[in-house]
Amino acid sequence: MTENLGLQLEQHLPTALLKIIRMAGEIAQERGEKLYLVGGTVRDLLLGRANLDIDIVVEGDAPLLANLLAQKTGGKAVVHPRFGTAKLRTPEVSLDIATARTETYPYPGALPNIRPSSIEEDLSRRDFTINTMAIQLNPDSFGELIDLHNGRDDLENHLIRILHRNSFVDDATRILRALRYEQRLGFQLEPDTKKLLCCDASMLKPLSGDRIRHEVELVLKEKEPEKVLCRADELGVLGRIYPALSNNTQMIERLKQARSQIPSISLVLSFALITYHFTPKEGDEFIIRLNLPSAKAGAIEDMLELKHRLGELDYPDILPSRIYLLLKNYSLHAVRACALAHESALVRGYLQLYLDELRFITTSLNGVDLQQMGVPAGPHLGNLLRNLLEAKLDQRVSTMEEEESLMQQWLKEIET
Repeated sequence: MTENLGLQLEQHLPTALLKIIRMAGEIAQERGEKLYLVGGTVRDLLLGRANLDIDIVVEGDAPLLANLLAQKTGGKAVVHPRFGTAKLRTPEVSLDIATARTETYPYPGALPNIRPSSIEEDLSRRDFTINTMAIQLNPDSFGELIDLHNGRDDLENHLIRILHRNSFVDDATRILRALRYEQRLGFQLEPDTKKLLCCDASMLKPLSGDRIRHEVELVLKEKEPEKVLCRADELGVLGRIYPALSNNTQMIERLKQARSQIPSISLVLSFALITYHFTPKEGDEFIIRLNLPSAKAGAIEDMLELKHRLGELDYPDILPSRIYLLLKNYSLHAVRACALAHESALVRGYLQLYLDELRFITTSLNGVDLQQMGVPAGPHLGNLLRNLLEAKLDQRVSTMEEEESLMQQWLKEIET
């Protein structure tokens, strides 16, 4: 008997989203097309997990369906006719609509060639059986589950299973995706899938830096990314991304500890932390391999340079001004990474002092004030301002009056 999940849809989806999905099904049926909810939303619905990242597939014209929905809802459709896809946005809802399609790969690691197809072919091109289930959205069959690859069984048995033996060869990004799902859901790789993943890990090497970076970013965005990294290292995957990532339990522990201190840790800081043990040469190679954009690349470069200078702070009773002068030209992400990862508690404390207090300290007097006191514009004025800031950092002055008094004293010394 065909399983119907209509009741679950009504219970788990927001009212506004359910209304638009039903409306989309009505439009598709009027046009003689079939419409389906697919992918992760179906999987997570069956697991009782929240997932409002909605993907629907139509055996027909997705851009046209999106435009018709936009007209009815007052929303906006962004269409990509070349790919047969669209995104519908309303004030309350966002969903992706795609034309059912099939894919062929001209060579391993290549982006696929796409052509329109049936829902059966569309589901057969997907990554894992648990992601191949679909729910019909046409009014006359609303809620009926389509499970052509026994995804429901694998879901109940907590297994991650690929659909065919060349799955990782066709698209090696599925390797990291498999590990993300495995750890996120608390599942296990199905034995043959695990063997193929380990055998095909070398297929990560031909992938472009952009594609590898995207997958690494998705790992780092996971709730517990260190679990995915640990599993990837265990199966020999990390070294295929970049050799210096492998066999480093400290890296994984470092990220876990950082997450406990900074729950919403940024991607830039995460990249700095996983490369903290790199040499500058390895950092440069990693940046090139993943084609990292300037913010991430700059943080790694700064962090690796700063790390080798932190011995200058590994002494008690260092003046705050010295800490400030060492750190002020480095990015905050670099300083934060070192504050989380450096082996010396004393140095970590100084770095945290800079992050929490020193970087916010400013003088009450500015350049205009000094000129009014008789200091001409030029390098000498800048030097006096820097000296005044150091005095404030070291708590030799605290009020504007004390700053003015110290400045008057300096000016008298210069005159004599």
